[in-house]
Amino acid sequence: MKSLLRSPAWPGAGGHHRVLFTLMQCVPFAIALAVLVIELTPAHFIYTGPFLTAVPALAAVTLGPKGTTAAAALALAISATTATRNEAWGTPQVYSNFLALALVSVAGFITSRAMQERRQRELDRVRRIAVAAQEVVLRAVPASLGPLRAGSLCLAAGTGARVGGDLYEAVQTRYGVRLIVGDVRGKGLSAVRAVAVALGAFREAVHYEEDLMEVMNRCAAALRREISLPDAYGPEVLLEGFTTALIAQVPDQPIVQLVNRGHPPPMLLHQGRAAPLTPSLESPPLGLEDLIDGLPEKPESYEFLPGDRLLLYTDGVIEARNREGEFFALPEVMEGIGAGPTPPEFLERLHQALTRHTGGDLADDVAMVVADRCNGLPRTPAGGADAG
Repeated sequence: MKSLLRSPAWPGAGGHHRVLFTLMQCVPFAIALAVLVIELTPAHFIYTGPFLTAVPALAAVTLGPKGTTAAAALALAISATTATRNEAWGTPQVYSNFLALALVSVAGFITSRAMQERRQRELDRVRRIAVAAQEVVLRAVPASLGPLRAGSLCLAAGTGARVGGDLYEAVQTRYGVRLIVGDVRGKGLSAVRAVAVALGAFREAVHYEEDLMEVMNRCAAALRREISLPDAYGPEVLLEGFTTALIAQVPDQPIVQLVNRGHPPPMLLHQGRAAPLTPSLESPPLGLEDLIDGLPEKPESYEFLPGDRLLLYTDGVIEARNREGEFFALPEVMEGIGAGPTPPEFLERLHQALTRHTGGDLADDVAMVVADRCNGLPRTPAGGADAG
């Protein structure tokens, strides 16, 4: 039944609403099946013409133009089958049934097409507003940051208009280049509000806090203050809200320092091989600090040599599945692309591979930041990353 319907379901439909909507989609076909059973059993003396006429009319409400056409074709086929079985061809009743069915089918198709176009226009308008709101909070990573060449990419899941909770930023500071990538649980305005709070705290703290752990603590404290505001968030966020975050620092030395709070580890492409920079000690996401007794006291350091490529990403990348349920093989894809393309080209090829893997149907939002360690690049003045 789903293949007959290409128009989106009710926007914002929850679990039981989606089930109810699916049941409504099945009603026209259930009526058609009931008519067929009546006509092929001793109960065929019941006049079923009006029931068949209702099939395309009901389909027009929930199934869209393609579903309405399929329901009308099924109703016409059943009507022709019953007329042949009952040897009723040539009677006025059969032709009046066909005429009524044809008129209702055409009217249902036109109505369904108009409803679909109107819904699409409204969805496009809301999506443009949502994208504009998200772009106010998230900005593209500068192409050049001190010893790094960088790029960023953010992809929205599915066809809906709800903004997600992915966040990223890269800033040149006196301590080196500092980057963050994170994922706020949930979607909608509450997620965008939390993203804005976390990024605001990060953008300020990176310039004043020498300790990278303290930068993460400032983000966590800002989120705690925000969520404590009365009536600022719903019960779902208050009970289950958390944010995974990863902060990286790239100083002049050939290393990268990481603070990971429950986020997928970044991938390092070194000499053609991609490997995750997994923390030695797991830490909970921001907002779930009470689950453990103590947090790591200092960042972890890894080699980050000239020619290496570092990819920071959200879990929408590695949790993307294909039709067989297989996860996206990020290390293999990175190795296949290599370190030759520029960061924007690398992200575009990674995007294409992700699209091929999922068939263009992302189940979750995706945010990625790629950084190449280079030599001989002109240093960006501190604070230059904040421009624009």
